[in-house]
This record gives sequence, structure tokens and C-alpha cells, in this order.
Amino acid sequence: MARKAAIIGGGVIGGGWAARFLLNGWDVAVFDPDPEAERKIGEVLANARAALPALSDVPMPPEGRLTFAGSITEAVEGAEYIQESVSERLDLKHRILAQIQQSSHGVPIGSSTSGFKPSELQEGAADPSVIFVAHPFNPVYLLPLAEVVPSVKSDAKLIENAKEILRQIGMFPLHVRKEIDAHIADRFLEAVWREALWLVKDGVATTEEIDEAIRMGFGLRWGQMGLFETYRIAGGEAGMKHFLAQFGPCLTWPWTKLMDVPEYNDELVDLIAGQSDAQSGKYTIRELERIRDGNLIGFMRVLKDRDWGAGKVLKEHDKRLAALLPEPPKAEVLELAQMQVLPGWIDYNGHMTESRYLFAGTMVCDNLLRLIGADMDYVAGGHSYFTAENHVIHLDEAKLGDHLTGTVQVLSYDEKRLHAFIRILKGETVIATVEQMLLHVDMKAGKACPAAPEVLARLKPIAEAHAALPRPESAGRHVGQRKG
Repeated sequence: MARKAAIIGGGVIGGGWAARFLLNGWDVAVFDPDPEAERKIGEVLANARAALPALSDVPMPPEGRLTFAGSITEAVEGAEYIQESVSERLDLKHRILAQIQQSSHGVPIGSSTSGFKPSELQEGAADPSVIFVAHPFNPVYLLPLAEVVPSVKSDAKLIENAKEILRQIGMFPLHVRKEIDAHIADRFLEAVWREALWLVKDGVATTEEIDEAIRMGFGLRWGQMGLFETYRIAGGEAGMKHFLAQFGPCLTWPWTKLMDVPEYNDELVDLIAGQSDAQSGKYTIRELERIRDGNLIGFMRVLKDRDWGAGKVLKEHDKRLAALLPEPPKAEVLELAQMQVLPGWIDYNGHMTESRYLFAGTMVCDNLLRLIGADMDYVAGGHSYFTAENHVIHLDEAKLGDHLTGTVQVLSYDEKRLHAFIRILKGETVIATVEQMLLHVDMKAGKACPAAPEVLARLKPIAEAHAALPRPESAGRHVGQRKG
């Protein structure tokens, strides 16, 4: 039986939370009195379905069931986790939290608030110990950060349980050790936003020029190293102390206006809105969301390849998803990978380039090795499977954005060898096959050796089950061999 999450408030953030839980196999009940809530969440979910699976290298669990509740009581009934995402009005949040607690007892209640402290949310609550801040970032279904902010009244064990739930849906819970207005991330954003308003108001830069300064420069550095690690490198071999000694005096210079706020009036609003329209008005919001998601997927997958930053979170979530794969043996091929054709995968013809067919096969093979226990921990112990030979057959085309599935059939094995047949499918159509022969190697000795008994014990039932399957017609086919 699927676990259940309740989402109270179905706007952009609430919809993102709903999508994040649903696509990770949770049932989700949403309460939002807005008559357009179902349409709005449907559009967010459509974006999420196209985007989130592209970050995973193993199949996502079956999607949970989405329901729209007629009341808060109905929404929270049976929920293991509750996320409140209503408008940023403290009186409204107090009223909603009170209604939630009339029907939930001991269940974690996270609030998406970007500004209120947990102690403020807990005021007058029937059980303040279960209420805390879980502040995400848009799009919630892609960006992993959730600032988890407890107060002194919070139940420490419940907070740890809530953080584990967030990890299980692929998020990175950042435990904020001391409650503070706007938490951590939004305090940075407020400082940058305030300075940007002055730059526009004083005619120094347009909205587009400010965005270019961020995305062409320090934004790329921040996206994978943050602030302090970036500045540590700026200090050269002498490190952070040298950086602080060199640039610390700048703090006394009148470079910024962070303690001063421009007058917020119609003139400033019209100036910024007009520049923003000129910059981005040619795109609809839905188009901008899809452009944003595609860029985030590409960037985060690069980080994933390097096991760094947000990519490290994605890799860890893949491990959790792999643990949920159906247990072999079954007399059927194993579905072990889901992929999406990304911009870097296509050639000048707009089709998936040939090297990516082999790459897709490798992703499937890697997940098979994880399944039998020959994972990175096994490699760290000095042993691994090496590909000795492979044969790729290109059968059909894939284009940008296509969703692909990878399956594997074990044809044979012994204590040193593994012979696998991989199919890459677009829907029901096989677009490529990859036949691989792998040798188990002692990396220190540099020669083949028997695999560990526990690896062979996991491989044996899969191979025995697959022995009942028809042998693929093209197995063993050499290059150029005629069909039939």
C-alpha cells in the first residue's frame, strides 16, 4: 500500500510538492478551495512528468494516486506527512494549521513559508512540537533543497523522521540550526534583489543585463560550489585566509546599498516590469518553465556525472530507487533504466547521436551491476566487471526530448564472465540493442578472476530465470551479417 502525503494549498509551490511526492510513488491528497486548483496542479504535474524522470538513471516507482479533497479533514486522513503551502499571511497559516491539527495527531507538518519562523507558526497550536518549516525552491519537483527549520518546541525525533521522508523523495533537507527571519537562502536572495533594484532604479543596468551578469558569471560558480568554496579557490594556493586578507578591507568601501532600500513606488514597478516584458515577454510562463526545466536538467546531470553538489543528491536518490526495483528472479527481461534524450545527446541532424546509444546501454549495464552487488562500494574493494566486447545495432531513431527505457536479459554467466543483451526502447519500439560480454577483474592484479560469492549468488537466479526466455534473434550477430 502506497504511503500518503497531504498537500494543503495547491499553488505553484504546493503543486510542486504534490508532483515530487507523486512521482516518487506516494499517494497525494490536495486541499485547495480554488476552483482552478485541479487545472493548475495538472499543468505543474505535466511539467514534472516530463522533467523529473530525466534526472534519474533507474526507473521511477509507479506514480502515486492524486486526489482532490473537499476538506482539510479528508486530505489529512491517513497521511504520513503534511505540507502546508498557503499564502504568506500568518493569521491564515494559524487558522489552517489549527484545522489540520483537529484531524492529524503526531504527523509531521511542514510549512513552505519563506519568511515566518517556526515559533511564529507554532503560536496557539494544539501541538507545536510537530510544526516546522520545510521551505523548498521552485520548481520543487526538480530542485532538491528544502530548508528544515525547527524551534525549541519541536520534537527532535519527528524532525529527523521528516528529513528522512524528504530524502526518500529525492530532496536535500538542510537543517537550519537556529531559527531566523527568511531562514538562510532567502536572506542571500533578498540582499541580491535589493542591490538589483538599486541598479535598475539608478539606470546602471537593465533587468536583462543584471540577469546576464548572474548567469554568465558567478551564477555558474555558485550553482556547483556555493559561496565559500568559490572564494576559497579565489584565494589561490594560500586559500581562504589569503582571500580574506586581500578582499576583507573591501567590506568598508561604499560598494553596495544593502542597508538602504529604494522607494517602492509605481514608477519603480513600471520601470522594472517594462524592462522585464522587453526581456522575456516573447515567451509564455509555461514556455519559460519548460526552458528553465530543460536547462536545470542539463546542468544537474553534468553535476551528477561528477558526483558533485546537487548531482550527488541525485545519485544517492538513484540508489534508493534501485533498492525499490522488483526482486528477481522472473522469467522476463529486467527494466533497469529510464532516460530522456537531452540536448547534448543529439547530432546535427537532430537525432540521438550514435555514441549515446552505447551510453544508454552502459547505463542499463551499470544498474544490472548495482543490482547484483557489483556497485561502487564493490569497486572500491578492488574488483569490477570490465566490458571486453560489445555490439550495438541501431534499429530506429530517437529525437530530442524522447523518453527511453532500457531493459536487460542475461544470456549466460560463469564465475568470471557475464553475457548480457540490452534493449533500448522508445515506447514499445526497440530503437537499439547492445550485446555485451563482461569480464570480472581483479584491478590490482590486472587480470580476470572469479566474482565474489555474494555477487554470483545474486546473479545466478536472474540468469536461471532468463534462461527460459527466447534467445534474441540478433544475439551473436556479427557486423554486416545479413538478416535471415
